[in-house]
Amino acid sequence: MSRLRAHIDILRGAFVSTTSRTSAGIAYDRAGPRGDLPVVLLHAGVADRRMWEPLWPALTTERDVVRLDLRGFGESAGRPRGALCPVDDVVATLAELGIGRCHLVGASFSAGVAIEVTLSQPAQVASLFLIAPGGSLIAEATPDLRAFTEAEGAALARDDLDSAVEANLAWWVEGPQRTADDVDPTVRDLVRRMQRRAFEVTAGWDDVEERELDPPALDRLAEIQVPTLVLVGALDLQAVHDAARRLAVGIAGVRRVDWPGTAHLPSMERPEDFLALLRDWLPPRRPPDPS
Repeated sequence: MSRLRAHIDILRGAFVSTTSRTSAGIAYDRAGPRGDLPVVLLHAGVADRRMWEPLWPALTTERDVVRLDLRGFGESAGRPRGALCPVDDVVATLAELGIGRCHLVGASFSAGVAIEVTLSQPAQVASLFLIAPGGSLIAEATPDLRAFTEAEGAALARDDLDSAVEANLAWWVEGPQRTADDVDPTVRDLVRRMQRRAFEVTAGWDDVEERELDPPALDRLAEIQVPTLVLVGALDLQAVHDAARRLAVGIAGVRRVDWPGTAHLPSMERPEDFLALLRDWLPPRRPPDPS
């Protein structure tokens, strides 16, 4: 199989891992050699844990890695018993897996989740890698973000799921400066399937309360005391760039990396470059115990 063919098959989901589930119904995969601190991958709000598939084979040959579907995404389809709280689900998953400390990687919506996990359980997080920070890290609705929410909201109001998915693709995969023709169609196709799955899973969840961190994360960035890397695509929404700027100002010692030519999902657009950046960010692996 050629390298290009393998990459396309991975993005299409040809390589399927055996799903494990926590007692609370959170779907996850864990693979790789134990010994060093695990790397925990949290997916974007337009995705699920399948977004990490292009990195998974190579990364898990080197590291102990966990990826999970947040509740309401992918295979974590069970309604919450009470309020929806991704932070609680992540913390509970790590506890059930016996992970006391880890390197936390969060994309988009989950960059906010990763920050909130760190604020809630500071001893549990050794470092943060935040990609296209969104979710609770968005401070204001910029014009491009308002245009997206209006397009998605109008589509959902008329029960037009296809158009709602397309709005997400237009703003979060292409970005406001590109068209669909400018993006790898296999990336677009996988995000289409992941986003549609999320809409379908949560279709009857209008009555579910969402628990938010109080005080909010943006007011507590100075409390973050771990090494933090922020990656931003130059073609992403202005709201995301504003969030990245706030993180760089609010968290001491932040390293920021900007990639030209990518939008909101740089790890999917440039998986090999992303893997190299992640490898460079993580501390060196400990040598094997000779005993």
